[in-house]
Amino acid sequence: MAINLKSLSKPTGQRPVIATLFGEGGMGKTTLAAMFPNPVFIRTEDGTASLQGNENVSLFPLATSTQDVLDAIEVLATEKHEFKTVVIDSITQLATLVEAEIVAADPKAKSINQAGGGYGAGYGTASEVHRQIREWAGSLAYETGMNVVFIGHADTETLDLPDLDPYARYCVRMHKKSIPHYTDNVDLVGLIRLKTFTRGDGDKKRAISTGEREILCFPQASSVTKNRFNITEPLPFTFDGGNPFAKFVAE
Repeated sequence: MAINLKSLSKPTGQRPVIATLFGEGGMGKTTLAAMFPNPVFIRTEDGTASLQGNENVSLFPLATSTQDVLDAIEVLATEKHEFKTVVIDSITQLATLVEAEIVAADPKAKSINQAGGGYGAGYGTASEVHRQIREWAGSLAYETGMNVVFIGHADTETLDLPDLDPYARYCVRMHKKSIPHYTDNVDLVGLIRLKTFTRGDGDKKRAISTGEREILCFPQASSVTKNRFNITEPLPFTFDGGNPFAKFVAE
């Protein structure tokens, strides 16, 4: 491709969105993903019970291998269809599949820690697989105009930085070498959580929630969240309130 000043362009309006949504079980991650335009789900776990009766959603057969996931992406890239969004549900279970395959391929390894000779080599191999999946999924956005939504389960990690006291933050439940593929080069990373406050003091302090949900998707120390849409406040989320990201998403 020739690069010159004639190749410059201006930012446009709506375009395909690549997003990662994560949270604890029951927070509505799958329900929210199904609110994106005309979605098709690539499933690595059977977490779509909440979608029963939703005629706007299509499901690939449950993937039992990494190759199943790649094959589904290839089908969407090469066959004619009218889907506008691909959802990979979930990347957490996908990580489990990837690591199991790496261990199975190494006769000397009994765990991912021992795979590839140990010393983190197995996790490095897994990260490369996730890089490929992210790249293939991203090509659907760039080449076919589909939105891409990755769903993950939430975990916490402790950061021990050289200039701060250690502190905990929410992250996607998968190995730290693989997480950046789903949090760095994406448009949005959103944490779905219950609106919670504490009551009491000391040992008697307890968490209270009304059941209301919110989505955190702006940079903060307590989570790996972010967005490219200038969202700076938590977004309310209800199952019947529609997609809170609708105005940013290409139809």
